[in-house]
Amino acid sequence: MIISGLISDAFASSRLIAFCALSECRNLNYATKILRNAHNPNAFCWNVVIRGFSESKNPCGAVVMFVEMLRNGGSRPDSYTYPLVLGVCSNLLLKLMGRVVLGHVFQVGLDCDRFVRNAAIHMFVSCRELRDARKVFDESPVRDLVSWNSLIHGYVRSGLAREALGVYEEMVVERVEPDQVTMIGVVSSCAQLEDLSLGRKFHRLIEKNGLGLTPSLENAIIDMYAKCGNLEAAQALFDNMKEKTIVSWTTMIVGYAKHGFLEVAHRLLYKVPERNVVPWNAIIGGYVQARRSKEALDLFNEMQARNINPDEITLVCCLSACSQLGAVDVGIWIHHYIEKHGLSLNVALGTALVDMYAKCGNIKKALNIFSDMPGKNCFTWTSIICGLSLNGHAQDAISYFEQMINTGLNPDEITILGVLSACCHGGLVEEGRKYFCLMNSKFNICPTLKHYSCMVDLLGRAGLLQEAAELINSMPMKADAVLWGALFFACYIHRSVLMGERAASKLLELDPHDSGIYVLLAKMYRESNMWEEAEQAQKMMKERGLEKTPGCSSIEVNGSVYEFMVILSNATSVPLELQFDIPCVVSPKDLGAINPGQELPHLYTWLNPVGLDGVQLEMHLSGVKFITSQTQTCSLRRAKMDFFNCCISFRNISLPTSVRSRNILLHI
Repeated sequence: MIISGLISDAFASSRLIAFCALSECRNLNYATKILRNAHNPNAFCWNVVIRGFSESKNPCGAVVMFVEMLRNGGSRPDSYTYPLVLGVCSNLLLKLMGRVVLGHVFQVGLDCDRFVRNAAIHMFVSCRELRDARKVFDESPVRDLVSWNSLIHGYVRSGLAREALGVYEEMVVERVEPDQVTMIGVVSSCAQLEDLSLGRKFHRLIEKNGLGLTPSLENAIIDMYAKCGNLEAAQALFDNMKEKTIVSWTTMIVGYAKHGFLEVAHRLLYKVPERNVVPWNAIIGGYVQARRSKEALDLFNEMQARNINPDEITLVCCLSACSQLGAVDVGIWIHHYIEKHGLSLNVALGTALVDMYAKCGNIKKALNIFSDMPGKNCFTWTSIICGLSLNGHAQDAISYFEQMINTGLNPDEITILGVLSACCHGGLVEEGRKYFCLMNSKFNICPTLKHYSCMVDLLGRAGLLQEAAELINSMPMKADAVLWGALFFACYIHRSVLMGERAASKLLELDPHDSGIYVLLAKMYRESNMWEEAEQAQKMMKERGLEKTPGCSSIEVNGSVYEFMVILSNATSVPLELQFDIPCVVSPKDLGAINPGQELPHLYTWLNPVGLDGVQLEMHLSGVKFITSQTQTCSLRRAKMDFFNCCISFRNISLPTSVRSRNILLHI
């Protein structure tokens, strides 16, 4: 074309630029070079290059070419240029750039163009600027179905289901016929509201109007039924689907998991025909939300064994599981995995790491990750504030809260709860009062029962029992068992029997089957030398057939989490012989040098079941018998351990006379 001179022909050069920019074997660098060297290229040439960049791996190039087009001055952007650039701003969430482009639209007089208006609405809803989107929509002289659908889906994506349904009602009034995209939006709104009757109404409307059930629409209806709790209807639709996508399978798994049918969801997972990380994320997330974190980590291990690579969502779920269990070894492995695979430490992943390290006790590491994060949101600050509070750094938690406010971020209910908890742990009464008052006056957050419970705990620990009781009486809502429990425990600590009796009475009204109330009440009476009242409390507990709640403890060893639970019952005593493989804290070398009956404090510390303090356990370890000392449970010191797998058999249990007639069940 250069030799023949066709390159100077506007039509021929525009065809060449279009081929280089839009064909399957596109070469955008070459298309850009031709464009820049062309003599007075028209708007079509610029538009195809902008479109080519918008569809490429470098969509920012479309914005660059738009700016270059304006500077070139030869051709002005037209009604095809602006929707392309606004589309890139939508995808990349370039809110400020979108406003600049819209300013150019008004300058050139294309603000009444329907396609430009729709692109502007889509840009604003993508950037969650719904007020501006609604303004552009209301001022549009002509609104087509795309306009209505963009606004409806914008509200749905922002969780404003009622507003989305309101727009749909306006659409019906103006007699605009909905399509499948419209119905996806309104059905999704019903799912968010968990309004089953309204969802059924729209399902019948879809069938009545003869709208074709696309896979996306079917998935939306299934999701609505699942979220509304009608799993039978969801399963029936799922079974009748001609084309099940990965979204269909994941929707059903999430539905069953949400309503507690984790085993059904688990079985469904193995029926998914394609190997995909999304359904695995759904089931792992379901177990984490149900606080069955050990099973969640087991699924994570199984997922890796099946060569399914985890993504950021998987890792966030697993880090949450580690936080619940205190499984720091698995958490560290996940952290190393993130670094090894070069995953970017985005806000969600960084926040999960901060939360995991803080809840596992390594607050120094949590602070380091927090400092290294390039971006932080309210949840990130809340995690570090709550982590500092949990680890006893009350002043630091308050300092970080003040820094958060100075950055311009507003706290939420959980952030304030973390600050109040820090004040409680640090005994900072004045600071607690201050932040509790600021909740409503400055941050416009109404205190919930948890905030009141925290304040009652803070005042109670400080001995301000009367003020704590007055706070309960001034509450706008009815106090729950947690709140009365905080006051009751404070009364026990400060030996205030009269107020303690009142708190205990309220607790027994709310939860008469909680054995801990009777136990603490009897203990409070005994320590005040009120023996008859103590006996009466124990008698009441016995008459109601209640027993002390069993203790449970867990430990992580080499990435595996072991759980120990002791249950004492009044049943007839039977010989107990449990045998299981579990890591031990004694090395093979040291084992031969230990004499029978020798005390093993570290082994006892680890295996001592909660609730059996003062009980001797006779253990046969590789043929050698050991008897534990009758001491209180000590704190575990992992640094002193030398692990290896051996077999431990509990063959005999020596109990004090008071509990000798009871069974002891050890659950692993």
